[in-house]
Amino acid sequence: MSEFNSRRAFLVTTGSSAAALAVSGLVACGGSSALPCEFKYGVASGDPLADRVMLWTHAKIPNNSADVGLTWQVASDTNFVTIVRSGKLSATAATAFATKIDVTGLTEGTTYFYRFFDETGSTSTVGTTRTLPAANVASVKFAVFSCALYSEGYFNVYDAAAKSDAQYAIHVGDYIYEYGSDPKKFGNTDAVTLGRVTSPANDIISLDDYRTRYALYRGDANLQALHAKMPWITVWDDHEFANNAWVGGAENHNPATQGDWAARKALAAQAYHEWMPIRPNASGNQLMIYRSFDFGSLFSLHMVDTRIEGRDRQYDNYGDADGGLGRYVTALTSGTDATHRMMSLTQQNWLTSTMSASKATWQFLGNQDIMARMWFPASVLQAYAAAATNPAGVSTAISAFLTAKATRAAAGAAALTATQAGLLSTTLNPRLPYNLDSWDGYPSNREALLQTIKAQGKKLVALSGDSHNAWFAKLTTLAGEKVGVEFAGSSVTAPGFESAGLGAMASSLDGSALVPQLGNAAIGAGLGLIDDLNYSDSIRRGYLLMTVTADAVKGDYVFMSTVKSASYTASVGRSISVTAAGAISYA
Repeated sequence: MSEFNSRRAFLVTTGSSAAALAVSGLVACGGSSALPCEFKYGVASGDPLADRVMLWTHAKIPNNSADVGLTWQVASDTNFVTIVRSGKLSATAATAFATKIDVTGLTEGTTYFYRFFDETGSTSTVGTTRTLPAANVASVKFAVFSCALYSEGYFNVYDAAAKSDAQYAIHVGDYIYEYGSDPKKFGNTDAVTLGRVTSPANDIISLDDYRTRYALYRGDANLQALHAKMPWITVWDDHEFANNAWVGGAENHNPATQGDWAARKALAAQAYHEWMPIRPNASGNQLMIYRSFDFGSLFSLHMVDTRIEGRDRQYDNYGDADGGLGRYVTALTSGTDATHRMMSLTQQNWLTSTMSASKATWQFLGNQDIMARMWFPASVLQAYAAAATNPAGVSTAISAFLTAKATRAAAGAAALTATQAGLLSTTLNPRLPYNLDSWDGYPSNREALLQTIKAQGKKLVALSGDSHNAWFAKLTTLAGEKVGVEFAGSSVTAPGFESAGLGAMASSLDGSALVPQLGNAAIGAGLGLIDDLNYSDSIRRGYLLMTVTADAVKGDYVFMSTVKSASYTASVGRSISVTAAGAISYA
């Protein structure tokens, strides 16, 4: 029996253990006329703190809308001999029978086991969770995920992470996608063949739609297993709502046919809070999810919301013929960009003050969109713009730019021709962003944030998603001063550059194409098309496995051989370490 099928069998067997519970005396329901519930979507834990953690499950009596009374237990052993906390709660139709509890009074840095059962003895699977570590923790390992498009492939990434030695899971957004099952919609090409057709069939708009989509995802055995294996810390991006969302709307929202955006946004947030093991904000505002976690004195993790809470409309969402670049350049050079925000001033002040107060060695940013300056030389962007009439011009422009960088690296600026010097000049050949939905579309907001962190002297590491590709880059100010680094993971399944025929670009983007001329000195040297980019993979799906010590942060880029089959292998494509002193090494 395969690992996948073994897990599924375990879930089914454990979920129907009423007889065993009755024999063990865990419940004493003798003669109860109540109907047994189903724990169809497993269990989950999340938002761990040093003394508490959220526990989640979904419990429903088949074909019945009655409330389900549940008992929850937290134990220090898998057999539940030593139960350290327990209590009761209900799963009701008001929250689509999803329910969660904030369990307090736990011990820091401790692994616990938990379960739920109803009065008939029907019980959930047993989940494993852990609190945040003590102040003197020496090392922490966690996995980072983003962009799980159900219809695009199997969740092999979640399966691989469940088999790893990660202690925590961090999800930086696009846990679900809102698109319907129309074959013309993004990511649906192989859905029928793979048996991964989304439901409901329409783009999700109503509360029932969002709930149904979460249920579809949580029915996946690999996702259930990872939720049961470790606590999750999550934040949403756009697809939990609609593509390229901002405060006042979204690219994939049409008020004329899909109703009021504020109403849709509220319903999407409600469903998110119902299905995710996230601790609600004390204010009761479900749209406020930015929060911070202290992993002892090792690092603080700040989960920010750069999508729903305070983002202004993207420059490239106005239908400009040039993709918004003209609007962007005008705003930036005129100074009006200073009012164009990725997050509200309130959230920005919270973030910088929380970082300032943190005594941890490292400051991690759980961030949705790419934060580094992913700026291409204008000569290459112009070649792409003219590709329809001159397709060979793209490779010529890329080769000329990379050759100029290789020449300067090998022999110094004096060896450059006048043409090469012009290509490397940011005045004669300015660098321009390609994605105005990322932090590149909000440069003044990013600059203000980075300048504050620089003044604080903090060791900054951004963890990002959204792009569907793997990146490692320096975080620099507009003047080129390094403030931190960014580890951006590939997607769980959503296709990246390779889906647009650009999969071979990675080596040109990060400069590794120059290894034949320069040897390993070309790795991580910023010799590619993007000055601040040190590593990229634009083909494979995967996740980040992060190891943090006081001396260094190491990121392993773990990739899947395929997401188009349930049979796969996982391998590390690149390991990158950053020391506390700022030195970077590649393996």
